[in-house]
Formats: sequence, C-alpha cells, structure tokens
Amino acid sequence: MNKSNRQISLSTLLLVAVISAALCFGVVALLTNIFERKQEARTTVMRVVEIDDNTTDPAVWGKNFPLQYDDYLKTADMVQTTYGGSEAIPQAPTDADPRDFVSRSKLERIPQLKQMWAGYAFSKDYREKRGHAFMLTDQLYTERQKVGQPGTCIHCHASTYVPMKELGDGDIMAGFEKLNTMPYMQAKDHVKHPVACIDCHEPETMALRITRPAFMEGIAAYKASQGIEDYDVNRDATRQEMRSYICGQCHVEYYFKGDKKRLTYPWAKGLTVDAAYEYYEEENFKDWTHAETEAPMLKAQHPEFELWSQGIHSRAGVSCADCHMAYKRVGAMKISDHHIRSPLLNVNASCGTCHKADDKELIARTEMIQARHQKLVEVALDSVIDLVNDINAAKKKGISAEKLKEAQQWQRKATFYVDYVEAENSSGFHAGQEAAWILGESINYSRKGQNVLHQAAQD
Repeated sequence: MNKSNRQISLSTLLLVAVISAALCFGVVALLTNIFERKQEARTTVMRVVEIDDNTTDPAVWGKNFPLQYDDYLKTADMVQTTYGGSEAIPQAPTDADPRDFVSRSKLERIPQLKQMWAGYAFSKDYREKRGHAFMLTDQLYTERQKVGQPGTCIHCHASTYVPMKELGDGDIMAGFEKLNTMPYMQAKDHVKHPVACIDCHEPETMALRITRPAFMEGIAAYKASQGIEDYDVNRDATRQEMRSYICGQCHVEYYFKGDKKRLTYPWAKGLTVDAAYEYYEEENFKDWTHAETEAPMLKAQHPEFELWSQGIHSRAGVSCADCHMAYKRVGAMKISDHHIRSPLLNVNASCGTCHKADDKELIARTEMIQARHQKLVEVALDSVIDLVNDINAAKKKGISAEKLKEAQQWQRKATFYVDYVEAENSSGFHAGQEAAWILGESINYSRKGQNVLHQAAQD
C-alpha cells in the first residue's frame, strides 16, 4: 500500500471513530435525559414544607408546588383582549386608595349603566375585572364601599375557608353564617389572602374540593330540581365536573337573602335566566329601588357558570379549567396552567387541543361572536334607557299608578336580563345563542313596558 492510500485509510478510520464517538455520546445523552425525565415525572411533588388544612398562605404551598405557584402569581398581569381583559390605568395612590394602577371604568365606556343603576352603588364605581391577584384589593378600595357592603361580599373575594372554620369552631357552615352577618370592614379583618390553594385543593392529596357553603347549597338545590335528592358535591361530583364546579363557587349569580344577608344562589328552579327571575319573583326580592322610576330592581352579578352551562362547550363535556387552565408540559411533567386568564391569551393550548384551525382563525371566530354580542348589548341597553325615560315622562303626565307599576315591572325584568349577560365576563362566548336570546327578550320587555305607557296615554 502506497503512502497516499495509507493516509486515506487512516483518515477514514479517524472519521469513523469520531462519528461513532458522537453517536455513542448522543445515545448516552438521550438515555440519560429519558431516565431523568422519567424520574422527574415520578416525583411530581417535592415535600419541602408540611401543609395542612389550616395553611392559608399560597406562598407556603408554593414551596412544594413552585411551578403552579409561579403561574398563580402571574394572575397579577393586566392584559387586554379586544372585548375583555383589563387595561392598566395609572392613578396616584392615596391613604384612602393605595393602588397605583386600576382597570378601566365600565361606567365611562358604557354610559347607559349609570342611569340603568340609578340609586345603586354600582352606578358610582364599576370597573373591568382584573386577575385573581387583585380580587381582594379591588373590593377593599372600590367606591361602592362608601355605601357599606355586608361581610357576605368577602365570600368570593378572599381565601375564606380557614376563617370560616375558625369562626365556626371547625364548622364551616357555622362560620359562613357568622361571616355573612358582619359588616364588610369587620369581615375583612378575618382574611389575609385572595383566593388561594386551600380554597380549591385538599392539602394531603391535592384533590379538588368545594369549600364554599353557598355553592354546596346551590348545586344541591339545582340537583333537587332535577330529581336528585341529598346531593353532596364533594361526594358525588365527578373529577371533570369538579374542574368546573371549583370555578362555579364564585363565578355565579347570587343574592343576599334576608336580614342576615345570607349568600344564596338562585338555582332551585334551574340554571337559566328565566329560572333565576322566577325564583326572585317568588321570593319577592329586590336589590334596590330605582332612584328615578321607583321600580323594584334586581342587580345581576357575574353568571359565567350559568351561561357556560347553557353553551356548546358544556354540552360537549368541556370544563372551565380545560380552557382557562389548559394543561401544559414543564419538562416531563404535565400540569394545569394556574395563570388563569382569557383563553384568547393562550389560544394554542386552550383551543388548539380540540380545534385544529390556526390561532388567528380561532381568535377571529371568537371575536366575531363577541363583536355581534356587544352590538346587541348596546341595543338592549338603549331599549332599557328608553323605557326609563318614558316612565319618568309618564309620571309627570299623571299616568295611573297601576299602569306605572306595570311598566316598572317590565323595567325590572328588562334590566335584569340585559344585566345578566353584560355582567357575564365572556362577552357572549360561553353561550352565544343563549346570550343573544336573553338580549332579545330584554329588548322585548322594554318595548312591552313602553307599550303599556303608550296605551295608557291613549285612554
């Protein structure tokens, strides 16, 4: 073999050796990574600290669940979507209100609300909802506190599970009763955190659980209306149901019942707006008397759970958490994203699991629903204001008390129906057809009230 051939052979051997070494290194690295990921997947919880049924501070839970806690902290983010979210508005902190940022005022954006709620606290201050991180702070410093709110309000704006246990000597139902009757400024002294890990999870197993007595009673009443007696949500609900029920503890329509201001969900007749209105009629309940027309009024809250229950996603078995806390991979672990937010801010994970269109198309579909919804809301609100103005004019003209009362009742119903979907935070997405039907009914009720006055004027 000549010198040239020997050099080629040595070069070939050296190249083969290098490639073989690289392949061996790559295989070893891959096997090592697979082994590490398997170990990581097996060790989903590292018990750094002990937590129990009295550990309220989410930062303590975060030592054992750092990935989830890091996401939880991100609920302080203020990001706006086209038809929702919360734009950060700077404000100068004061002793009365130390917040340096607040969300947009909905009263400025939707001026009809002031007159629709005339005489009620919401006509003074009503803002876009911010993330869970602000749920306690924003309620502490709302202008609505100036009229005095009951301790009942704290039920869904703070971590109340342990305070209720303490007030009830271990019985959360007894503690719930005591918290309801307190003035808000007294009730707030019993809580320290916004909604926290302990409000949704059992600390030993991390199983989902319901901790809010009002939901326990409300869902039992709803099940009874379906013929299911003695329903215990923590005993009888499936895991997938719990992934919506946990959110439904607070994202609901409710009222304060009786002198004790007992938090109650009006579900004894069902989860529809009709069922809620019929319930309130039988209870002869009103939130306030309208300052202009003197109609007995109802204020809808934030019935996301009820609207979702009437929509296609609920019918398909999709839970709140599937969209608002979509699963994600962190290393080898699969966890729920605890950065609870609009699915439109996480559309690939939230929607792309089921819907195979690209992100832009999914957002476009959603915004088309929401744009049409917003236009219909405006028509319904204008219709209510037209009725309010007509009642005011009829009072000056001396229309009979009987006809005025009839028109006021239509005002009560029309307002509740439009408020039911305007206060709901999906801008029509949770149940687009249901929301459109409710708004159509509201418009119809406003026109019926006007017809009463028109006919009375002709007599």
